[in-house]
Amino acid sequence: MAILVTGGARSGKSGFAEQYAMRTASRGLYLATCQPYDDEMRERITKHRTDRDLTGFSWETAEDAYDAADLLNRWGKQFTDELHSGMEPPVVLLDCLTLWLTNWLMELEQQLIDEHRLEFEMDKLLEAIARYPHPLLIVTNEVGDGIVPAYPLGRRFRDEAGRLNQKTAAVCDRVFLVTAGIPIELKSQAFRWEQL
Repeated sequence: MAILVTGGARSGKSGFAEQYAMRTASRGLYLATCQPYDDEMRERITKHRTDRDLTGFSWETAEDAYDAADLLNRWGKQFTDELHSGMEPPVVLLDCLTLWLTNWLMELEQQLIDEHRLEFEMDKLLEAIARYPHPLLIVTNEVGDGIVPAYPLGRRFRDEAGRLNQKTAAVCDRVFLVTAGIPIELKSQAFRWEQL
C-alpha cells in the first residue's frame, strides 16, 4: 500500500511520515534521495540520521539519488520472498520525491541526459510505486503554492514537480497534506464529479 505525504518546507511532513512508518511495521528502510552538495546539507543529513536513531525504531538507510524505481522493484521481490519464509517486510520511506526530481533535472540541465530520459525515469518510478506490494510511504513537497520562479529551470522544476505529485497521488492509496504539523488525509475528503 503506497501513501503519499505532501506539504511545504518545514511543514512536518517527514516527521509525520516517520511516525506513520513506525506504527506500520517493526522495521523500516529509509530511501534518502538527497545529494550532499555542501557542508550544511551534510549536517542536515547527519542530524536526520541521528534523530531517526534516537527513536529506537530499527531504520536501515539507503542513499540513492537516481535509482528509486530499480530499488523498489528489487525490494518488492526480495521482501515478498522473505515474507514467504515468515519474515515481515519493512516499511519503505522514500524521502523525498522532489529531491529525486531535482537530481534528474540537474542532469538534464547539465545536458547529461535528454528530455525523453526524464520522462522515462518519471514513468518508471510511477510504475514501481504502483507495483510495490508492501508498505511504502513517499514524501514530496508542495511547490506550486508560492511565487512563480524567476528563472526557466525553477519554472520547469515547479511544473514537473506538480505533474509528478499528481500522478503519484493517483497511484497511492492514501494522500496526506501536512501543514503546520497537522496531517489531513485528502483522498477521503476529495470532491467527486458524481457529487454534483
